Amino acid sequence: MKPTHRILATASLGLALAASAASTASAAGADTWPAKPITFIVPTAPAGSTDIIARMVADPLQRALGQPIVVDNKPGASGNIGTEAVARAAPDGYTLLMQYSGYHVGNPALFPQIKWNPTKDFVPVALVMRAPHVVAVSGKLPVNSMKELIEYGKKKKEGGLFYASSGNGSIQHIAGELLSRQAKQLMTHVPYKGSGPAINDLIAGNVDMFITTPPSVIGHFAGGRIKPLAYTGSKRHPSMPDVPTSAEAGLPGYEVESWFAVFAPAKTPPDVVAKLSAEIKKIVESESFRKKVDEQGAFATYMDPAALGKFVDQELAAWAKVIKAADIKPD
Repeated sequence: MKPTHRILATASLGLALAASAASTASAAGADTWPAKPITFIVPTAPAGSTDIIARMVADPLQRALGQPIVVDNKPGASGNIGTEAVARAAPDGYTLLMQYSGYHVGNPALFPQIKWNPTKDFVPVALVMRAPHVVAVSGKLPVNSMKELIEYGKKKKEGGLFYASSGNGSIQHIAGELLSRQAKQLMTHVPYKGSGPAINDLIAGNVDMFITTPPSVIGHFAGGRIKPLAYTGSKRHPSMPDVPTSAEAGLPGYEVESWFAVFAPAKTPPDVVAKLSAEIKKIVESESFRKKVDEQGAFATYMDPAALGKFVDQELAAWAKVIKAADIKPD
């Protein structure tokens, strides 16, 4: 055999062996994953909607997979700390992100300097929940309707209405800015490191309003510590039948929705992603999960990796347009 032919033959054999090894490794990954505990990183503080949903998914998922799932809260920098931690994690299926839409599709338009990319650094796993927001006010405020809230705000001198958010660039932040413009009401944004701290200050009366997803606040409605004035969906939610829609409350067209989904680091093995997504599908479509989500004022909604990927692309374009049109900037 001539030297050139020998080199080509050796190279071909090497490529064949490499392909075989890769195939074997992939199969082994599908067969053996998970072989150790999994971490769900939540980019917000405990007690917020993202944290609540993460734990609602983690509990049945760890039973299905036979391995513990640890929920690790990494709040700060408008969700960028926790999100970046997952983007930089090993793509082995053991570090996952329970993500809030405001961070995933809002931050890229508001913070061009962020060190993660919503599509290049992550692979979609599954959508688990969609939730219109509720305009919630402190129980200490002397208002019981959107009309009364706006009238109350116009009488305030310093800063108008103070509204909380889970961080700069969150959908809550954007929702507040949009409401300010539509109601022609002076409002001051007060960002927090997640919904939990924001809710504590809302109950204490340190801020007037929080436009957020229902799971984090619905438990406080019955006692009157927080009052819901409007639901930002197109129709009332069965768990809050007495709460009017934004249109019914005098704000036609004011509709805001967030969603929550699981992502993995880019290059996570496709078979691991498929297995994980299939198990999450069973959970999201189960009667027990749907009932829990319904009680939280939201909607259990599953999307597979392909559908979620397309949805994220659409949301990135849509929210970038909203942010630009409303000239929303981080504080």
